[in-house]
Amino acid sequence: MVFIVTPRAPRGRGSGVNPDNSFDSHHIELDDEEAAGRAWRTEFLRDDTQSIIVSNSASDLSFEASVNPYRGCEHGCAYCYARIYHEYLGYSAGIDFESKILVKERAPQLLEKELAKRTYRPVKLSMSGVTDCYQPVEKKLELTRRCLEVLADFRNPVVVITKNALVTRDLDHLAELARHGAVAVYLSITTLDAKLARVLEPRASSPRARLEAITQLAEAGVPAGVSAAPMIPGMTDHELPGILEAVAAAGGTFGTYSTVRLPGAVAEVFSDWLEREFPDRKEKVLSRIRAVQGGRLNNTTPLERLRGTGEQAAQLRQMFQATCRRTGLAPSPPELSAAHFRRRQPGQGELF
Repeated sequence: MVFIVTPRAPRGRGSGVNPDNSFDSHHIELDDEEAAGRAWRTEFLRDDTQSIIVSNSASDLSFEASVNPYRGCEHGCAYCYARIYHEYLGYSAGIDFESKILVKERAPQLLEKELAKRTYRPVKLSMSGVTDCYQPVEKKLELTRRCLEVLADFRNPVVVITKNALVTRDLDHLAELARHGAVAVYLSITTLDAKLARVLEPRASSPRARLEAITQLAEAGVPAGVSAAPMIPGMTDHELPGILEAVAAAGGTFGTYSTVRLPGAVAEVFSDWLEREFPDRKEKVLSRIRAVQGGRLNNTTPLERLRGTGEQAAQLRQMFQATCRRTGLAPSPPELSAAHFRRRQPGQGELF
């Protein structure tokens, strides 16, 4: 396994390190020049998975299954909990997560095949259950767009969560799903500070662009809101009311939030990011994360891991509830319907 340390994170990368893969017993150290070269390049690798719908068993998540056309994410968010899943593929949770992107080229065809099975029971799916389905390469590959086309054809309910304003490209399919009460779109916003967002989420859309996307979605009749996530104690949690107010002003109708957690190697990636970008605030931020996550940087207890515990978490929860009441935002997304689901086969009509 490759171990990379760069003096500063390459431009457009959230991570400046490649922590050891916890499943590997050996690693290779590269010199600075070779390490920097690998960090700059993005590789897109074929993922030959034979299924696309992954069931969710977590009791604190609102969807029953997810569809992820990509593994790894070029957005490069320094705090992303999904980084640890790259270790299962033999890569690192650091720069590898941002620079080695696995692409499920057959995702739309696999999705169509699975929805067409007589044994399939229509459930609410999530797109971006793990990594962002609208990361930069989606503009070219259009895997998410084609998956949404399949979902619209079957009228299967779906929740879309993204940090990328590219979601508005697919208003045609989203509006069709909305006609049947089968879609809701969250724009994920961590901060309204454009300067902070550029280093925290280097290849995601700007906060302003995400708010503009909410407006476009709402004007097209697509239920849109915000996932204010993750709120980082001591860094962005004070922005929660402002984020909710901005979303309401943009036409959003619902919101939710979660607190940051740093599982496994993500703690090293985020700690290194703090040391580079905000060394004077590093210990304060990490201490406050521990305070809301039961004395640890990661809490695996359902519900607690998303909202935290203790006095600070309670204050954030009260702030969220009060701001939702004041702005008129619903504190949860609309219920989606599978009542109009229709089972179809490629090239055929409906199957009854």
